[in-house]
Amino acid sequence: MSERYDRNLALPGFGAAGQARLAGARVLVVGAGGLGSPVLYYLAAAGVGSIGIVEGDTVSESNLQRQVLYTTADLGRPKAEAARARLLALNPEIRVEIAHTRLDDETAPALVAGYDIIVDATDNIPARLALNAACTAAGRPWVHGAVSEYTGQVTTFVPGGPCYCCLYRSPKPQARPPRGVLGPVPGAIGAIQAAEAVKYLTGLGELLVGRLLVFDFLPARCAIFTYAKDPACPVCGSG
Repeated sequence: MSERYDRNLALPGFGAAGQARLAGARVLVVGAGGLGSPVLYYLAAAGVGSIGIVEGDTVSESNLQRQVLYTTADLGRPKAEAARARLLALNPEIRVEIAHTRLDDETAPALVAGYDIIVDATDNIPARLALNAACTAAGRPWVHGAVSEYTGQVTTFVPGGPCYCCLYRSPKPQARPPRGVLGPVPGAIGAIQAAEAVKYLTGLGELLVGRLLVFDFLPARCAIFTYAKDPACPVCGSG
């Protein structure tokens, strides 16, 4: 096995078996921006064998403050293509598949099919609702992350557990101007999302299922809020 993964192999409970699980895994990352950049970097570095990227945008100068996959030379380039090139340069042992599209109600079912776990690195509620519906219907786990200004949050949804609409009973998209975000915030939140995916794939530790981790970076305070499956949920319940 490649020396590249020595620090994984030295982890208690991880070893060659854990690395083999990662090598055989398929992970879809929806979005290759502020959250998707660290998620993709850490999954590729860890040795996840097949990574899918859903991203329909191109690299703009305003992205470079936080979207660390890209450089000035990538301006105007499709993010999915630039991300694939960067990940394969980091780890040529993996496979990277890209979809130049946006995830919505129509595209989501086909996009999530065939993946072991999906990571939500989107930045809007309609995409999360579409992802939630598709993953619930297909029995696929997914890791949700979101950031705004100085705060970020992470939780994980698994088949049979509470879903996104159990956590947010009636999420409503709101038209509003883009908010600022401190660059390290999506970096930290994306790293936690990647860790959740790795834990799921290797069977290590305890996932953030039914627990929403919220971190406010200004006072450096972290909180965990619990939530339960809603029997009347219109997506995963009888509603």
